Amino acid sequence: MINLMKYKFLFFAISLFVIIPGIFSLAKYGLKLSIDFTGGTLLEIKNEKVENRNLASIGTVQKTSSNSYIVRTKPMGVKEKNKIIADLEKTYGKIEVERFETVGPTVGKELTIKAIQAVAVASVVIILYIAYAFREIPKPYSPWKFGASAVVALLHDVLVVVGVFSILGHFLNVEVDALFVTALLTVIGFSVHDTIVVFDRVRENLRKMIKTPFEEVVNVSILQTLVRSINTSLTALIMMGAIIIFGGESIKWFAIALFIGIFSGTYSSIFNAAPLLVVWEEKRSK
Repeated sequence: MINLMKYKFLFFAISLFVIIPGIFSLAKYGLKLSIDFTGGTLLEIKNEKVENRNLASIGTVQKTSSNSYIVRTKPMGVKEKNKIIADLEKTYGKIEVERFETVGPTVGKELTIKAIQAVAVASVVIILYIAYAFREIPKPYSPWKFGASAVVALLHDVLVVVGVFSILGHFLNVEVDALFVTALLTVIGFSVHDTIVVFDRVRENLRKMIKTPFEEVVNVSILQTLVRSINTSLTALIMMGAIIIFGGESIKWFAIALFIGIFSGTYSSIFNAAPLLVVWEEKRSK
């Protein structure tokens, strides 16, 4: 039988190797925020002759299809928008306006605060729920450690996704928007789901393997749930991959965030959360 727990510190090191560049990027560059957070105007237009360079003077340009472009700029009114469209039509012919949205800076600030609150509240509730659900595990094991380990795993996944998008924002001008927050919350849910599957098997095996060392119980539990966890994640990753390849530009980065988060969530549930329990138990025993 493979002893995965023998490599627990290697698993932690791999996580740090992935997270540290993202944390450095966050500290130095932050996230490239869309108008959902900063406030501004989003104008999506369609024309066969217009190119990115023709719109660069208006604002930040993102190509969505062969003839469609999204322009993000400072807040503008309908009159300003109509003037821009009229000027473009003089040179390039008929311009189709696909979308025109303006978000005020107050709304953007409120969304930022709510996003942080959502992650914080979700973390606290998860600890309480898991501690309650695992309240009957055999002594001297603590249900609070199960809850805290699950939250460490989900924070790992959040840091991975946010860090990667900080790097993408700096080098590829990828912006984070309201959909990105949705992706983060989905990743949190997926991460906790995977972790609970492993922890639930640990709880069952603690009752069956009473005299077995805790490290071995955790190792057996991981091996018993490994195939299920990988298969569940793999189906989700295949779907996300299909959306990334065939989906539109508007949901592409949402799907990429989910893809990264689901992959990270599977890894952290198996190779971070459970080994962390083992480390804590070793310290308690000593």
